[in-house]
Amino acid sequence: MRIAIAGAGNAGRAIARELIANGHQVLLIDKNPKSLKMESVPSAEWLLADACEISSLDKAKLDICQVMVAATGDDKVNLVASLLAKTEYGVPRVVARVNHPKNEWLFDSSWGVDVAVSTPRIIAALVEEAVSVGDVVRLFSLKAGEANLVELTLPDNSLCIGKSVAEIDLPQDASLAAIIRDGHVITPAAHDVFSAGDELIFVASAQAEDQLKSCFVAN
Repeated sequence: MRIAIAGAGNAGRAIARELIANGHQVLLIDKNPKSLKMESVPSAEWLLADACEISSLDKAKLDICQVMVAATGDDKVNLVASLLAKTEYGVPRVVARVNHPKNEWLFDSSWGVDVAVSTPRIIAALVEEAVSVGDVVRLFSLKAGEANLVELTLPDNSLCIGKSVAEIDLPQDASLAAIIRDGHVITPAAHDVFSAGDELIFVASAQAEDQLKSCFVAN
């Protein structure tokens, strides 16, 4: 897969290294010559250019990229780069970094963003996930907020302990993706029985997310 990353700072380079290690072809774009630390990611392609300019994105051959990652430290740049990638080049998947939480509401499909990644929100979610039992915790938003990855840890008094997956009526637009138990990931099957302490991972719409707790936890 060919992936373009706008922003060759610490975040952009770290993303590039991970993607290259997973077998992807990566192009790093940055307009600051000091950011072109080619020796740090020698397997990547590099382009000194402004990701907010059509001429630069033409040079980047964005039209043959399957993914665009807008990873600069400037939310305005990330939004413009995302919009151009989606509307001018038809990039199938656009992922954008949100630097300031107050701007998170802007990072949606109207700006060409498929997935918005907010570091403060992710860290907060991980903290909540670590300490919350019996509450639904949103871990990540998918497809510009149309669906969310959420977690629920079953308390000792959960309504579903001893019941099988097939016996639980989930809300519409909610799917149980995994059960994490004793450090192992279980792919849910109809006959699997819930236990106290199970971490349940769901993909759910915002509306279904609000209803999930009532399926598993007594009021």
